[in-house]
Amino acid sequence: MLASLFNYFILRSNLTSMDKLQAMTVFVKIAEQGSLTGAANALGKSLPSIVRMLASLEESLQVRLFNRTTRRIVLTEEGRFYLERCRKILAEIEESEVALCQNQVEPQGTITLTAPIRFGEMYVAPSAVRFLGRYRYVQINLMLLDRVVNLLDEGIDLAVRIAHLDDSSLIAKPVGEIRQVVCATPSLLAASGGVLRRPEQLAELPCVRCTSISSSPLWHFNDSGKRLDVQVSGAFMCNQVRAAVDACVAGLGFGLFFNYQVMPWVERGELELVLCDFEPDALPLSLVYPHTRLMATRVRTLVDWLDRDLKYSLAK
Repeated sequence: MLASLFNYFILRSNLTSMDKLQAMTVFVKIAEQGSLTGAANALGKSLPSIVRMLASLEESLQVRLFNRTTRRIVLTEEGRFYLERCRKILAEIEESEVALCQNQVEPQGTITLTAPIRFGEMYVAPSAVRFLGRYRYVQINLMLLDRVVNLLDEGIDLAVRIAHLDDSSLIAKPVGEIRQVVCATPSLLAASGGVLRRPEQLAELPCVRCTSISSSPLWHFNDSGKRLDVQVSGAFMCNQVRAAVDACVAGLGFGLFFNYQVMPWVERGELELVLCDFEPDALPLSLVYPHTRLMATRVRTLVDWLDRDLKYSLAK
């Protein structure tokens, strides 16, 4: 796929392969920085050279990639199309170069890794410990946070995320899917009539809200392929998963959680899953990292390790 895309763009132009790669890199940097000057500073090149490379690229493609005024530069529709493919080509070239060198270099240095608090405690931290037992020259700074961090701004090499990825400047390597489940204690379920047949019943029942999972009082369900929203309420709301789970186990209400967060209590019979036929769509579990710079061997090695290790752990 990479070869066919690259050959397509080369055949469309009169630039050499190396000139085209350099021009594509400049084009992507202009789009990311939002200005010719910003791209020049980021790449350590002169402004006239950036202008010349962009002009040569547009001439070779016979397409205008940016609309330019004295104050701003904006991608055209063709530019947005080209940007997506340039990013993919450049990222795959970088990954191929790393792969060639990966087995020749012992991973070393510090990796900053972030993950959701509870998932990190249960799966990521144990996996990181096993990784460090194998690679003795690596150090890991693990940040467990229930907020979405900006990887580039906060200097983070790798993130474990349970969410759909919106940022096109990042690469997401799929690891699996995480279910969202509703649960309650057997006693609360019995007091509520024994069986919940429809999500709408939750509107009349006490619920425990965990705001780090859903900040809104609207809980979303899947009703035969259609989204169904139910407004819930209750006496307890918390931004920390463990406290919300404890409140649910104490019988304060029905709770909406990720399945891994409550499975220990479900397996012990302290909580029961309900409304399984109406579960919202599962969320992707991904390893997320920037592709705007060459990935270090240590980070690539950890990505491959977590990909295997987390898949194995979640399959148990």
